[in-house]
Amino acid sequence: MKFLIDNWMLIAIALASGGMLVWPLITGGMNAGALSASGAVQLMNREKAVVVDVSEVDEFAAGHVVGAKNVPFSQLEEKLTGAVKNKALPVILVCATGVRANRAMAVAKKLGYEQAQVLGGGLKAWKEANLPLEKA
Repeated sequence: MKFLIDNWMLIAIALASGGMLVWPLITGGMNAGALSASGAVQLMNREKAVVVDVSEVDEFAAGHVVGAKNVPFSQLEEKLTGAVKNKALPVILVCATGVRANRAMAVAKKLGYEQAQVLGGGLKAWKEANLPLEKA
């Protein structure tokens, strides 16, 4: 007990350090396993991945990943098989921030697209990486 009282500051620092190590796991848990922008570019170049933007039509027109196909999230179940015919190809799902794309990944996997992945951070991360955008 005397040790705890004499070294309370060291114990507090150790607890704070541990908390700072665990914090990214707690806050970033939603994007665990998501693709980085550079990882998405590599997948597009090496494995001919198809980029599917699940944003609404007006958001897509304002700016999207070059070569992306627009399939709004509300129409994903009906139109994804028409947009991406080869289910063996990797599919990269994108939206403005990555939230809709995370939900879309579950739908895509249910439809048989086992290599479906999400662009972590969405179009925002793509812009921050200074990668090219296309406007319709």
